Amino acid sequence: MRRLLLSVVLAVLTGMPADGEPSRPEELWEAARRGDTKAVQRLLGSGVDVNARTRYGGTALSFAADKGQVEVVRLLLERGADANAKDTFYGNTPLGWAVHHEFVEIALLLVQKGAEDYAEALGVAVKKKDLRLAQAVVGRGPLDPAVRAAARGRAAETGAADIAALLERAAVKAEPPIALAPETLAPLTGTYGGEDGRGADVAVDQGVLVARFEGKPDLRLVPIGERRFRGPEGSETWVEFGGRGGTIEYLRVQEGASRRFMGRAAAPATAAGAAPVSSAPLPAARRRAAAPWPSFRGPEGSGIADGQGAPVTWDLPGGRNVRWKAPIPGIANSSPVVWGDRVFVSTAVSSKADATFRTGLYGDVDSVDDLSSHSFRLFALDRRTGRVLWERTAEERVPTVKRHLKSSLANPTPATDGKAVVVLFATGGLFAYDVEGGLLWKKDLGTLDSGWFYDRSYQWGFGSSPVIHGGRVIVQVDIQKGSFLAALDLATGRELWRTAREEIPTWGTPAVVRGAAGDEVVTNGTTVRGYDPGTGELLWSLRPNSEVTVATPVAGEGLVFVTAGYPPVRPIYAIRPGARGDLTLPAGATSSAAIAWSASTDGTYMPTPLVYGGLLYTLNNNGRLSCYDAQTGALRYRARVGTGSSSFTASPVAADGRLFMTSEEGDVYVLRAGPSYELLGTNRLGEVVLATPAISDGVILFRTLKQVVAIGE
Repeated sequence: MRRLLLSVVLAVLTGMPADGEPSRPEELWEAARRGDTKAVQRLLGSGVDVNARTRYGGTALSFAADKGQVEVVRLLLERGADANAKDTFYGNTPLGWAVHHEFVEIALLLVQKGAEDYAEALGVAVKKKDLRLAQAVVGRGPLDPAVRAAARGRAAETGAADIAALLERAAVKAEPPIALAPETLAPLTGTYGGEDGRGADVAVDQGVLVARFEGKPDLRLVPIGERRFRGPEGSETWVEFGGRGGTIEYLRVQEGASRRFMGRAAAPATAAGAAPVSSAPLPAARRRAAAPWPSFRGPEGSGIADGQGAPVTWDLPGGRNVRWKAPIPGIANSSPVVWGDRVFVSTAVSSKADATFRTGLYGDVDSVDDLSSHSFRLFALDRRTGRVLWERTAEERVPTVKRHLKSSLANPTPATDGKAVVVLFATGGLFAYDVEGGLLWKKDLGTLDSGWFYDRSYQWGFGSSPVIHGGRVIVQVDIQKGSFLAALDLATGRELWRTAREEIPTWGTPAVVRGAAGDEVVTNGTTVRGYDPGTGELLWSLRPNSEVTVATPVAGEGLVFVTAGYPPVRPIYAIRPGARGDLTLPAGATSSAAIAWSASTDGTYMPTPLVYGGLLYTLNNNGRLSCYDAQTGALRYRARVGTGSSSFTASPVAADGRLFMTSEEGDVYVLRAGPSYELLGTNRLGEVVLATPAISDGVILFRTLKQVVAIGE
């Protein structure tokens, strides 16, 4: 007992755990996040490096700055923390994190302690009208002219006269012109458009980049960086081009304090742009027998429902072609599935009734802090009427993980074979019912901690859906620690095999691909992999890929397509089934015996791609639709679906020569399938939709945040 007490005392005094092992940097990072100054002092005193870095280059200082922990930031800086520690993935510094959250006191400390990106803090100083921070920034040295112009203008507009006067006197850096080769200028040319309807054409004229804005004289741009230009001497105009993965996707125009953002339009040679709605009807499709939509994206995950009589026009607010509406409590992004006369849908109902949800195009990593008791439920609806046939509460418990602002604790879509229905929740609870609602079995997969790879304190909610194949339930569980792929017996829930995966969190559903060499389970992740569905044996692997993967692999035209869109790696891979070993392409290669074709910068992020009629369609979050020849990868067209502000999470589906693409705003765009862009019409649901629709026996079933809606003529 005396020895145990002595070890505990030593642990408290030295920061050494009782077992004698040194404190890990993880403890310092976590203490910095939660603002525990005593723990930070203890850990630093025990010898933990104040500048210890995570796998992605994050430090305790960057975590404390991101979380707004002022006293911890002060302590770390006093102990020698590097104010300019830049992470290796985002290239962000502690000041960058503080500015993102508008933490004035932390920004001031970092600027005073030598943050080299001090000018980033100027916008916060103006917005918060904090003269101290503005003085600290100006005192560090000359400012970028564009930064000063924007800040000075905003200070004048908001009545911060003292800051405006300070900036008027502030020194600015020189902007000497540089020479750019024609091959550097060429990728910047093209047409750009803003949400206000105003656009710009950028071209090269006698070796000079020229921007033509509507209603204004041509602006001859002076290069001051590879993608940055200013107007003629004396003007306060700057133009900057940007994009992910080495591509040019937008330009920013600054005129004094005014800034405009313009997205790049599709090239006229390959896209229809804002094509008018087609008036040419499609020939009527032959109606076939009713077919099930048994899992995420339907039969074999294809997203295709030919012969099911999918309607083309409707109006939910007006009631046209609306068969029924079934309110569903709670919040869920899971999609409906259909077998026979039954529709199955899951949900998570918070006892706190926290309906916080935010759609749109944004990159916030914040979680919804609702760890109240939740009811996790499965509903069976009558496909013909929407009547609730039965409702089962799988479990009631306090979740161990939070959800993202655009996520839920019931993201995974159920799966059914017509006899059993399997549903998975973010709690780790996997449940199997018979179609009458009788519980067959349940299994706890453990805590499904899925979130931001860079900082594990941000939790986003689990997303991968179970798949039924050959009497097995296959689950892909990629989480912060302990990722795995597993198969369970559908009849009993007994685990048949489990294969560990070296993976950070992913959200894609595994795909079972049938090939001449046998079936394969294909998974998307930082490494794309193929497994034997009977044994879980790893068959092949492929890199590189994004650090965040969401899209599900999809098979078609004898190939497996995998895409991801989180920069900087944004690939599309067209993989031939049956390959074995490491399929990674040699440097500079785009194809091989195992890879029919690939693209390195055109992958999409959230929606799963669609293979239909010999073509591959990829839809990005912002509505950017690309159409490729599935066999060769040749681009057929590129166009923008929706408005400039439309955002897409639901995956596109197809039926009878038509494509259906559902925006988060609840607008469903119907396109003609084929090698050219043709919009047939737009239908309104008038509610938020992130779930992928299901199509079966004459109806399209949409899951909105409030209800399930059956659309049918």
